[in-house]
Amino acid sequence: MATLYSEGIAKVGRHVFGEATRVPIRKIELSDLGEALRLGWEDFKAMPSHAVVVCVIYPVLGIALFRMVLGYSVLPLLFPLAAGFALIGPFAAIGLYELSRRRERGEEVSVSDALHVLRAPAFGAMLELGVLLLVLFGAWIGVANAIYVEIFGHAPAASIPDFAKRVLTTPDGWLLIIVGCGVGFLFAVVALCVSVVSFPLMLDRHATAIDAIRTSVWAVIKNPIPMAGWGLIVAALLVIGSLPLFVGLAVVLPVLGHATWHLYRRVVEPNPNPPEDHPHLRKGHRYAADFPAVLFPWSREREP
Repeated sequence: MATLYSEGIAKVGRHVFGEATRVPIRKIELSDLGEALRLGWEDFKAMPSHAVVVCVIYPVLGIALFRMVLGYSVLPLLFPLAAGFALIGPFAAIGLYELSRRRERGEEVSVSDALHVLRAPAFGAMLELGVLLLVLFGAWIGVANAIYVEIFGHAPAASIPDFAKRVLTTPDGWLLIIVGCGVGFLFAVVALCVSVVSFPLMLDRHATAIDAIRTSVWAVIKNPIPMAGWGLIVAALLVIGSLPLFVGLAVVLPVLGHATWHLYRRVVEPNPNPPEDHPHLRKGHRYAADFPAVLFPWSREREP
C-alpha cells in the first residue's frame, strides 16, 4: 500500500525547504530486491555494450589505482577507495537509469541515449546531489587515512605482503579493520539514505534535490529491513567486482545501476501525471560532413 509523508515531515519541509512535494511510498519485501536485480540483469543483457561503455571509467580507474599502489604510498587507502564506489555509484549510474527508463517504455535504445540524461530538466539537481556524494566520498577517504595514521603512524608499508601481514595478524591491524569498517558503515548508511531512489526520482519526476533526498530518506524509514538488505547486496557485489583488479565492476556497476531503477519503480508509486519529456528527435541520414556533430545527437534536429 502506498504511504504519503507524515504530516510532521511535511511541516518540516514547508518550514525549512518550502512546500514539500508528497510522493507516495510503497512498502516492499525482500523478494522485491531479487526482482529488481533480475530486471537489472535483463537490462544489462539487452544492452551490455551500452552499459559497459557508460561504466568503463570504473575498471580503468581501478587499474590505475592498482598501479598507483605499487609504489605503496597510498596502499592503506586501496580498500577505502574501493569501498567508496558505494558512495558515488548512484550518481555515476544516471546514464544507466535513462537506458532502463527508455527500455521500460518499449523504446529503441542506442548508445547515445545514455547521454540524453544531460538534457534532463532536473540534471542540475542531479549535479547538486552528485557534488554532495563526492564531498561525502572525500570525507570518507580523509577519515580512513586519519584512522590508519592514528593506529600505524606515517610509516609506509614496505610491500603488499608486509601491509597484509601488518593488518591481518596484529592487534592494531584488527583494530584498524573494526574501526574502519564501523566508520565506513556510517558513511554508507548516510549515502544510502540520501540517494537510494533520489536520482531515478529526479530523472522520472523532475524533482528538486531536496525533494529527492526527502523521498529517499522516507523510503528507507518505511522499508528499513529491505533497504538494509539492499545496502548489503550492493556492498557484497562491489567487493566481488573489485577482487579481480576492479575489472568485475564493468559488470557489477551496470547491473546495480539498472537494478536501482527497478527498485525505484517498486518503492515509489508511478506518477499519475508524468511530466512531459523533450520530444525525441528523429534521425535522418548522416554524412561525413556532419562530424563531429554526430557525436552529440541531441545538439541538432535531423530532418527525415
